[in-house]
Amino acid sequence: MYPLSTQPFITNDTVTFGLLALCLGFIFYTSSLKKGFWSKFYSIVPAVLMCYLLPAILTSTGIISDELSNLYFMASRYLLPAALVLMTLSIDLKAISNLGSKAIIMFLTGSAGIIIGGPLAILIVSIFSPETVGGNDFDAIWRGLSTIAGSWIGGGANQAAMLEIFQYNPEKYGGMVLIDIVVANVWMAIVLLGVGRTKKIDTWLKADTSAIETLKIKVSTFTEKITRVPTLQDYMIMLSLAFAAVGAAHFFGDHISSFLNENVEAVNDQKSFLSFLGSSFFWMVVIATTIGISLSFSKAKNYEGAGASKIGGMFIYILVATIGMKMDLGKVLENPGLIAIGFIWITIHAGLMILVAKLIKAPYFFLAVGSQANVGGAASAPVVAAEFHPSLTSVGVLLAVLGYVVGTGGALLCAYLMEVASAL
Repeated sequence: MYPLSTQPFITNDTVTFGLLALCLGFIFYTSSLKKGFWSKFYSIVPAVLMCYLLPAILTSTGIISDELSNLYFMASRYLLPAALVLMTLSIDLKAISNLGSKAIIMFLTGSAGIIIGGPLAILIVSIFSPETVGGNDFDAIWRGLSTIAGSWIGGGANQAAMLEIFQYNPEKYGGMVLIDIVVANVWMAIVLLGVGRTKKIDTWLKADTSAIETLKIKVSTFTEKITRVPTLQDYMIMLSLAFAAVGAAHFFGDHISSFLNENVEAVNDQKSFLSFLGSSFFWMVVIATTIGISLSFSKAKNYEGAGASKIGGMFIYILVATIGMKMDLGKVLENPGLIAIGFIWITIHAGLMILVAKLIKAPYFFLAVGSQANVGGAASAPVVAAEFHPSLTSVGVLLAVLGYVVGTGGALLCAYLMEVASAL
């Protein structure tokens, strides 16, 4: 519970949600203006970045608080799976397979950047601030940083696994969560900033974007062919499909994770590589995506013409606003030494991604989504992918699921390397 002196001005989630909706409406209205100040402003700052920053400003000024709100939980558990279903209704699996191997290469490069970035960041910071990377036994900083590695390669389930394995002091764990949120969200803001300059970046990378453009054109052509004026019946059926799928994803996700935790020792053991299979969130994302892809083989695919992906996009933007709530800009300087480790770490990750993208001439789309599939996971990879084009959302989802698979193993390797680096 918040102390009285730091209690946010608004604690009622209904009012907070109203404020977030007001922010989104303001941004979408001003970004649609073709002349004047706002037109120039949005030519520099992408609208999606503002959807993320305005809630962050509200949190930082003490008007609202993520810690007292359930809105992120609501958006990530209800709206995210619904969006995944609606945005994969018109998926073209063959066209996605034609994107080639560069998406996987960039994702694995992102994972490698996290694995080597942690120990390198410790070595760099130890030069000018050895006390920052020290600590003994369960207070050792490398143990705490292992939880960030789990989060940045896989997600929440992998982060929990690292906490269980390395038993970092729970009283200090909040500081690691802060670094995770601050650094990951600042990096996401930078990635989104680049989305508005995709063509320039792709030209510099000398990237071949033909497969991505072909997918966009194919989906756009299909959408134009089936576009119609939606009726109330259309909206109700889309609502039914989306949230029935959400219910099914939660129902089966909860049961599968419970069954595996109770009956498979390797899943129940947080120290195991397979521990991510015990996460109900993982199964929720997988099942919702599977349902969406399955529906794309039926007549439900035609609901794209009634605006299925647009409704999914609306849900995604609400999720973006609730992610923005997590970012308290005022806390960035609370622990400068540890925050420095976080930013050096993410810079190494980014540098390696850029180097490999340049070498293999990968489009910025693969760099951005491959990075977010690692650092942001299933909650933010689809957001970034959809910002390029709604038809690319599923690429972000599939890579984020891959992140869960490699997360625990990658984080374990990173943790052991950080332990060695701390001892040097």
